[in-house]
Amino acid sequence: MTVDEVAAVRCLIVIPCLNEAPYLESLVSQLEPTLAELNATLVVVDGGSTDGTRDIARSLAARLPKMHVLDNPKRIQSAAINLAIETFGVEHDYMIRIDAHGTYPRDYCRVLVEDALETGADSVVVAMQTVGFGTFQKATAVAQNSVLGNGGAKHRVGAESHWADHGHHALMRIAAFRAVGGYDESFTANEDAECDYRLNQAGYRIWMTARTSMIYYPRASALPLFKQYFGYGRGRARNFLKHRARPSLRQMLPLMVAPVAAGTFLAALTWIAAVPFALWAAACLGYGAWMALGQRNPYGPLAAVSAMIMHFAWSAGFWRELLDIRQRRMPA
Repeated sequence: MTVDEVAAVRCLIVIPCLNEAPYLESLVSQLEPTLAELNATLVVVDGGSTDGTRDIARSLAARLPKMHVLDNPKRIQSAAINLAIETFGVEHDYMIRIDAHGTYPRDYCRVLVEDALETGADSVVVAMQTVGFGTFQKATAVAQNSVLGNGGAKHRVGAESHWADHGHHALMRIAAFRAVGGYDESFTANEDAECDYRLNQAGYRIWMTARTSMIYYPRASALPLFKQYFGYGRGRARNFLKHRARPSLRQMLPLMVAPVAAGTFLAALTWIAAVPFALWAAACLGYGAWMALGQRNPYGPLAAVSAMIMHFAWSAGFWRELLDIRQRRMPA
């Protein structure tokens, strides 16, 4: 793959963001060399930040001629990407989605384009490694990087390059994105998996590359982590309701956590009702102890607690959405 072949591709790099002031300037600095290397346009789509993110973005755009700022009144990421494609997509071949809450290798975008050109893929997805700084964030990162927290998902643990059904969204052919209708803006989370379902159904191909990956920074405290995974669970349920796409086995297991937890209220009638919850808690805490002792990871026990929060929140979100009678009328 020659430099000229890569440079001939027109890329639209999109950063959807909301209150990302601590991260945005350094992220744009990371991407700045790529704008010239790939003949790319950078768009920051802000969902109504109140922490100075918009001022930072506009200041950066004032000195970078290939950078633009859009306001996203719908706030959510799916709407942000759709807005960027609607505004600038006709002028570009590929869209590269960048998470403001992460960091990327310097050659990240170039590698994505190279893999798309070499494989003919309509979408290139990547593995995601989670890194934390504070104690709780570090423990959550350990959980999300482990089988306990990710269930063995290949876009979490990484794998050899291969054709896939789903992965962390990185690059997509704009023509394919438009052909399937873009992201469904009724999804406040899990919009990527829902979009991948439609891509697969339409015959488009998704390539998971092992040549590059991103680093993601998880939520730094319990409540935001719970809210995040509650949203993920609701999104997966919406996907099921819309497409009748069943959760995978690795998702079916945590799906039972909320019902099992609710069942403990029956322990006043019979102690047997508490057994499933006790077994789940013991399994999680035991895995955390194994990480602490077997892997010599001091964050193992707290990572088990983070994983339990994620399991319960995901399950509760799924059942909350599934049992909401209003969602049964959701249009296809």
